[in-house]
Amino acid sequence: MEVFELIIALLLAGAGLTALSHRIGTPYPAMVALAGAGLALVPGTPTLVLDPELALTLFVAPVLLDAAFDASPRDLRANWRTVAGLAIGAVALTIAVVAVVARLLVPGMPWAVAITLGAIVAPPDAAAATAVLKQLRPPHRLLVILEGESLFNDASALLIYRLAVGATLAGTLSPAGVLPMLLVVTVGSVVLGLVLSRVILPLTSRIHDVAIAVVFQFCGTFAVWMLAERLHLSGILTVVVFAMAAARRAADVIPARVRLPSYAVWEFAVFVLNVLAFILVGFQLKGILGRIDSRTLLEYVGIAGAVCVATILARIAWVSGAAAFSRWRCPPAPDGTAGPRDTVALSKHAAAVVGWCGMRGIVTLAAALALPTGGSEGPAFPYRDLVLFTAFSVVLGTLVVQGMTLRPLLNVLRLEDDGSVEREVRLARVETLRAALSATAGLPGEEMAELMRRRYEVLLRRAEAALAGDGHAPPGEAASDGHALNDGATLVRRVTSAERRRLLALRADGTIGDAAFQRVEQELDLEEMDLQQLAPGAGP
Repeated sequence: MEVFELIIALLLAGAGLTALSHRIGTPYPAMVALAGAGLALVPGTPTLVLDPELALTLFVAPVLLDAAFDASPRDLRANWRTVAGLAIGAVALTIAVVAVVARLLVPGMPWAVAITLGAIVAPPDAAAATAVLKQLRPPHRLLVILEGESLFNDASALLIYRLAVGATLAGTLSPAGVLPMLLVVTVGSVVLGLVLSRVILPLTSRIHDVAIAVVFQFCGTFAVWMLAERLHLSGILTVVVFAMAAARRAADVIPARVRLPSYAVWEFAVFVLNVLAFILVGFQLKGILGRIDSRTLLEYVGIAGAVCVATILARIAWVSGAAAFSRWRCPPAPDGTAGPRDTVALSKHAAAVVGWCGMRGIVTLAAALALPTGGSEGPAFPYRDLVLFTAFSVVLGTLVVQGMTLRPLLNVLRLEDDGSVEREVRLARVETLRAALSATAGLPGEEMAELMRRRYEVLLRRAEAALAGDGHAPPGEAASDGHALNDGATLVRRVTSAERRRLLALRADGTIGDAAFQRVEQELDLEEMDLQQLAPGAGP
């Protein structure tokens, strides 16, 4: 009961710290990380050890699915070289640099343990960076790169993590079998994610009770992860592929009255899991501090500080070098005119921001917590206390140092939103309203149809004016005579279906990306819910 009460109090404190972080413009994980570190110093707090097999499943699977569901395949394809470079190149460089630093500082540490530490701290967490960036409205491409990187760097880092942990515990690893195994794991995970999206989504779409649907969504997420792990595939890659594939069809098969509340539940769950991860690490750190003396603690602090610096510098080196190489490939012509443009090259200012957005988060914490603790199921992981202490120190250091200086950096560099998403939103509004207006023609009930036509004509004129830059009033503010809609269930279904079909077509042909799609989809969901209130029976 004491632990439960403490967790409830800390969740409440996490909510307060998040509200504070929004006011001062810092990532909320930075504030929660400081609270988790302080927890280890509070006398009387209990020491808890989380089941290692549960850590990655509980903390990573839902958070990763939530991020992957919102990813835009169109935007990722446009930036695939930059994203792949960060997810593979930057991760590999970070693992190598951290492993070398760890071996230099702790000569007795096996290479497999050093590589495990590197793999744990290698993947940045985009949530912390985008929490600040979205408030400042930078170019949309920066958000795409950071969010896309966070989906795939987890998979690459944790594949190496699993190999290194296995090699540490087994005492050997056959290099000849690594590449074939990575190929099988990668291809198998992609295929399994695609297959499961075809199986689970149709089942989910048949559930119209909100509570049951949300429970089924969470259980489905854990089932995807656990099945992949049982088959010795990558749970992360399988969940990413599953979520991105399901997102392409979910808008067409999940009703608005289920989608709207489920999104709110998922946002809450991701927040709680982030807070709980830092709380549990705080509990674990307390046990570590109780097992070591002051001299060993100073050694741990020195090692953690060196690894944190190495982690930050490795990312900056990769991003700066890759961006400079891309710009070098396309230099200006000798006469000074612009040369061929590398569409994936980052400007110096953009590269500085991407390089500085290397905050570590929940994946690093979960991977550290997942290291074997020893017992009846096998030996403890060597240097586990040092690895866990270092991992949390890297998370804390990057969140505090980089997270709290990201806003000033953006203000100095003056990177501004290019308005691409807003233009796509305005275009999507115009197109969906045109589809709605066309759908009102030829329906029975002259009074009803005429009222709906007048409504959508007004909304369309307002949307066209906004698209042309002549007005900024958002759609949905035109008044409608609700009393005339009481018998309009058929009309409502036809109009909203026409809008959704047009919106899905715009995303399918690449006219708009997922960022614009999701904003307009939410507007349509709210509009549909309002119309269903006025026209009972209009819903599915």
